[in-house]
Amino acid sequence: MPPSTDLLQGTLDLLILQTLIAGPMHGWAVAQRIQQVSRDVLQIGQGSLYPALHRLEYKGWIRSDWGASENNRRAKYYALTRPGKKQLEAELKTWDRLSSAIALVLGRGVQA
Repeated sequence: MPPSTDLLQGTLDLLILQTLIAGPMHGWAVAQRIQQVSRDVLQIGQGSLYPALHRLEYKGWIRSDWGASENNRRAKYYALTRPGKKQLEAELKTWDRLSSAIALVLGRGVQA
């Protein structure tokens, strides 16, 4: 099955926030980490990643600082803020509720 980047609206934000819980990363590292953890199923292109990072920064959920990358190039590093951690918790609860509901509709949920 080919890799997919078709994500539910808002899911990319959740994935970025979850990835940044591990600590500050530059944009390319965020995309690479998501791809790695998803076992190459999710590949986030720059055209999706950077607008999402800017949107999250605008909302105050992440902040950025300039630093040097592994290959000594100038890179913008993104980090989760305290409001971002609260937002991540809220989005995880919403995700759990939504994914459980979808599983029920698909006949894959736990029957009560």
